[in-house]
Amino acid sequence: MTDILKTILAIDSNAKCSVSNEDINNIKWTSTPIPKADIEAKMAELQAEYDAEEWKRNRQAEYPTIDDCIHALLDGGDTLTELQAKRTATKTKYPKSGA
Repeated sequence: MTDILKTILAIDSNAKCSVSNEDINNIKWTSTPIPKADIEAKMAELQAEYDAEEWKRNRQAEYPTIDDCIHALLDGGDTLTELQAKRTATKTKYPKSGA
């Protein structure tokens, strides 16, 4: 879920307000208020962007570490082949969004 305050600041980085309990109906403005509909629309946009990057987060969690890659490059042979197979399997499991 997208944070309301971050959403407001994405619309207007100079906005000044406080939000109680992450409730869009509990915003106290000390600057020019942003209409609730604009905040909700921006929240939906930011959530869609976040959701579209799920494949990337999933890949990152399963990819070999940098240390694994360095060791595979230095060791070569089967170690490197196995590492590349793991990377390929992860890419297949989590294809790029829209690909």
